[in-house]
Amino acid sequence: VQLQASGGGLVQPGGSLRLSCAATGGALVAYTIGWFRQVPGSGREAVSCISSNEKTHYADSVKGRFTISRENDKNTVYLQMNSLRREDSAVYSCATGYYAYCASDDEYYGMDHWGKGTQVTVSS
Repeated sequence: VQLQASGGGLVQPGGSLRLSCAATGGALVAYTIGWFRQVPGSGREAVSCISSNEKTHYADSVKGRFTISRENDKNTVYLQMNSLRREDSAVYSCATGYYAYCASDDEYYGMDHWGKGTQVTVSS
């Protein structure tokens, strides 16, 4: 399966964006999907994860603001981001893998298929 993230852009603090993770070569409904973000010079941070049985997980830093969901007929996973903060600025990527799983709210494993990321910039 190949993934492509999109939907990033420039938004003011307090604004919203919806990121999409579209898949080809496989049905996303059967996979666990993780969203990650990375700021240059920093490590990759787990953001949100949705398992194949629809259980969702969120890092503490985004709980109550971000929502992960699937649209199976479009083979796409979304990350709805509300009440955005400057510290949410990063490159966001989605990932999956045959053995991928969400171990906890901020620990996602088995992600060996990565899509190209999309830049999110939160600034006034």
